[in-house]
Amino acid sequence: MSNYGGPEELSPGEVDEPAPRPGWVTVDLRASALNWHDVLVRRGRYRSPLPHTPGADGAGIRTDTGQEVVVLPSLFWGERSTAPSPEFEILGDRIPGTYAQRVCVPEECLAPKPFGYSWAESAALPLVGVTSYRALVTRAGLRAGESLLIIGAGGGIATMALALATALGAQAFVTASSPEKLARARDNGAAGGVLHSDDDWPMQAKALAPEGDGFDVILDPVGLWERSVQALRPGGRIVVLGANVAERADMDVRGFYFGQYSLLGTTMGSPQDFRGLLDLVATGTVAPPAIAATYPLSDAAEAHRRLESGGLFGKIVLVP
Repeated sequence: MSNYGGPEELSPGEVDEPAPRPGWVTVDLRASALNWHDVLVRRGRYRSPLPHTPGADGAGIRTDTGQEVVVLPSLFWGERSTAPSPEFEILGDRIPGTYAQRVCVPEECLAPKPFGYSWAESAALPLVGVTSYRALVTRAGLRAGESLLIIGAGGGIATMALALATALGAQAFVTASSPEKLARARDNGAAGGVLHSDDDWPMQAKALAPEGDGFDVILDPVGLWERSVQALRPGGRIVVLGANVAERADMDVRGFYFGQYSLLGTTMGSPQDFRGLLDLVATGTVAPPAIAATYPLSDAAEAHRRLESGGLFGKIVLVP
């Protein structure tokens, strides 16, 4: 990537091998997964140094040991588990990322490739997996028997959150943009859902909750706080981590505190969250990430066009 802009700015090219660094490991990549974050990098949101190699997610083989690994894109988290350090960044922001044949990352950001996962599924796991795990487990404390509403079925975070909620024993519901996505979500374990194209979708969703008075937890990865909160039960928790639809929310403050609600902000997780995610995956109860499409690495531009066109259910993956 030589300039910021549209998908056409992504073109194949030769770059130097990753330079050796103490405590860092080079990985021969077998697959790299796309995230919306990569689109923002390409557009210049994070002022990445140019020329630049984007890409946060990847899986491959360590060049020093030959071990099959997945890459945690969460760099320089720091010592506190409650929040990242000021040095925190996502792989592919400033450090050359995974749209490449090789990537070099801190050793703490590597973990064994999950048993039974393909290379594509493994590459698609880290960012959405650790982000969803931190949101649902570390921040919201979702427990077995509780109810969860996921806003926006189909995206990588939403599909992974559905898999994690099912593994945790929670009853998950979704909102979606089409009947087809609702059907796919039900096939993947959702107990039900509503179309968020309907103006009264928060009330429709609230009526689906097991007790009829709203959900214990709502995951909003798109920024619809003022609508999502309407589907919470009294005392419920809403965990928020994205702003693709809206970057500002007009909240009813009085209604919020009388409802005894908790509003929890979160981001990608820490190495500790990553270990928790992989421990849960190792139980065999977490369905692998859904793969919507696979493209050759040389077709990264076309893969970005597909991502930006919307309508996906699952992740797009690049392979060398």
